[in-house]
Amino acid sequence: MTLPASPKTNNGRFFEDFCPGEIIDHPIARTLTDGDHALNLALTGSRHALFSDRTLAFSCGLDPGMVDPMLVFHLVFGKTVGDISLNAIANLGYAEGRFLAPVVIGDTLRARSTILGIKENSSGENGVVYVRSEGFNQYDHCVLTYARWVMVRKRDRNRAAPVPQIPVLSPIVAACDLVLPHGLRFENLDRIRFGGPHAYEDYAIGERIDHAEAMAVEEAEHQIATRLYQNNARLHFDLHGQKATKLGARLIYGGVAISLARALSCSGLGGASLMLAINGGRHVNPLLAGDTLYAWSEVLDRAELSETIGALRLRLVALKNRPAADFTLRTGTAPDAPYAPEVVLDFDYWAAIPRRSAFSA
Repeated sequence: MTLPASPKTNNGRFFEDFCPGEIIDHPIARTLTDGDHALNLALTGSRHALFSDRTLAFSCGLDPGMVDPMLVFHLVFGKTVGDISLNAIANLGYAEGRFLAPVVIGDTLRARSTILGIKENSSGENGVVYVRSEGFNQYDHCVLTYARWVMVRKRDRNRAAPVPQIPVLSPIVAACDLVLPHGLRFENLDRIRFGGPHAYEDYAIGERIDHAEAMAVEEAEHQIATRLYQNNARLHFDLHGQKATKLGARLIYGGVAISLARALSCSGLGGASLMLAINGGRHVNPLLAGDTLYAWSEVLDRAELSETIGALRLRLVALKNRPAADFTLRTGTAPDAPYAPEVVLDFDYWAAIPRRSAFSA
């Protein structure tokens, strides 16, 4: 006997429950603690100096309690899951992500989303929901904004398809729209202490960097990380669910793949500590518990933000169970060739990095 769902239980929205233009204030804010910051470092293995060395952060004009923007992204994302992607099949991509203000230990984050568009898939069983989410601190200042699109199940396959509404999203965040944290300065830096000998001028557009290291993705760490972010999407926790059963192992939350690949990028891009914007990103193939992650980066563009601070536009590619030394991306040479089956992430972002003038002699 199957009991009816309780009206008090949040069973999540299905595709037909979304309406373009709708604004959703997500429940339950989240106060960041030192424990959250330390646990995030432990779970990702990140060695980015600005978030590992508080005295260095302070000397650069930052609050020593500033947390990694990627942790902010994950926490804001997690706030949205219950209303947006509890019944998701897959999170498909990101665009127009901008980190607008630093978040420090003790800040409280809440989230709000606006439905940008919808499009039913040809199968009639699911559709894509386009949404813009914003994170706010306790002073109601927006600290993060980004768009994403997610594939969500339909409740009723026989329900008529809605009129498609697909938003136009910018392919990149313009360099002139990048926001540096107030007070940030790079002056008289010790190259080694900051994360390596390489400055902004040492990177050339088109250069590719094999990050050389690898990281096994264990189920336990993934479960702890995803709970830390309060992301309760069923496909990451319910091994008896349909997708998990087909895959045969736990599906890893895409944000974990991003953070692990970013941590691997410390080897070769150690100075690019501070993420400023997310231009785009795709979770290409599933990453499962037990896989080993490798990563490489390509320099797509550069921008001078001040006399001592530059920004690199970087493509971060993560692969499973295949070293990155051959810079695998697609199965052929054509720009629209299918992704290689080992590729799990294709992520495009801006990061701040010191210029040569910022380093001490």
